Amino acid sequence: MSREHIRYIEETVARQRAFFQTGATKPVPKRLAALARLKAEIQAREQQLLNALQADLHKSHFEGYMCELGLNLDELGYLIQKTPQWARPQRRRTPLPQYVSKSYQLAEPYGVTLIMSPWNYPYLLSLDPLFGAVAAGNCVVLKPSAYAPHTSRCLAQLIEAVFPPEWVTVVEGGREQNAALLDQRFDYIFFTGSVDVGKMVMEKAAKHLTPVTLELGGKSPVIVDRSANIPLTAKRLAFGKLLNAGQTCVAPDYCLVDRTVKDQLVEELIRQFKKMLGPHPLENPDFVRIINRKHFNRLQGLLEGEAVLWGGGHREDPDHDTGWIAPTLIADTLEAKSKPMGEEIFGPILPILPYDHLDEAIRFIQAREKPLALYLFTRCRRVKERVLHHCSFGGGCINDTIIHLATHHMGFGGVGNSGMGSYHGKRSFDTFSHYRAIVDKATWLDLPMRYHPYNKKINAMLIRMFIH
Repeated sequence: MSREHIRYIEETVARQRAFFQTGATKPVPKRLAALARLKAEIQAREQQLLNALQADLHKSHFEGYMCELGLNLDELGYLIQKTPQWARPQRRRTPLPQYVSKSYQLAEPYGVTLIMSPWNYPYLLSLDPLFGAVAAGNCVVLKPSAYAPHTSRCLAQLIEAVFPPEWVTVVEGGREQNAALLDQRFDYIFFTGSVDVGKMVMEKAAKHLTPVTLELGGKSPVIVDRSANIPLTAKRLAFGKLLNAGQTCVAPDYCLVDRTVKDQLVEELIRQFKKMLGPHPLENPDFVRIINRKHFNRLQGLLEGEAVLWGGGHREDPDHDTGWIAPTLIADTLEAKSKPMGEEIFGPILPILPYDHLDEAIRFIQAREKPLALYLFTRCRRVKERVLHHCSFGGGCINDTIIHLATHHMGFGGVGNSGMGSYHGKRSFDTFSHYRAIVDKATWLDLPMRYHPYNKKINAMLIRMFIH
């Protein structure tokens, strides 16, 4: 990376820091006006934004709106509605020893924040955290993924139309730009991506003691109990696996299924795949493409030598250096160490692992890193309780997949190896805010007991009365 580009990044961060220090981002009406302009621009550019998604991922306009722009607009509207309430001082009870006072928490923005987003949901995972950062009063440097160049360019144009660069700006580029940005001092870093890169981000942030939110990934399991409604289970599981061609951080990664219903589940999954994509899935005009040649080859490599129950095909894209991977079911066991079970799949491949007792499935999950999501299909209350009690994971669904992240009312985030921190709704505002605890003490009364010289006998009695 040239010295000129590095200097540009340094100047961008310095310019944002100077702008933040003027206090210009802090008035709530100004934040709301900016978010309202952003919402209007997203709506005005809808077709352009969806066309860019189609160019990068071959994502249909329907799926692009359902899973990205529609969710963006919904989140943005909610933040515009609720930010005035969240930004007000939050009264808290005052302990008796601090009489007479009033206590409250006051949210303040961190300052200059860095948001690094991935390629798989380039609008959703760029704009949702950006909304929270702006609502909380921060400046933002947004770094989208170079793997999705059309959406990256559209994001840059969108932000440029709404914000001055000293408030919010987009830095495009690849690894060199990422590295140069992480060498800068930010007040907060929000990263969505792989575990390996997340570790590097945290290491860089530690140099400046910069707080981070890490939205990572991992192998999100599915448990299918013998009591499950198998046709409905297959339908909802197929939906979660086919969405974005499996290139979703919370996609069902592998399926642990009670052996007594395994064959029925496989049969129903095949039926659902055919129903959703037709008899020739690779020819379906709405099936999402694998992002690039690297991942296309990686997914093909995961299938080499494996026991394919159904699927396994691929098709090259004559216009792009990548292609499509067919929905594929792999036969596996709890003891086997297949290639698909050795890494996060991030594609439309689903290993099927039968178990005889639920405890086997629970131990299998416990022996691995904590996943970002877990999905359980059952109609048995005791099974729900056992899985929720014994398995740690970021979030998930019972009798469905994916949908737990599409709400303002609960945070979305990982745990352990799958990430730290959360966002969505108020959690987004909280993530990008530091809450100051304020005690506003009266001046008309000043109790003497805390001051030297101490009257040990009287003070000891009073202290115990107030504090014990």
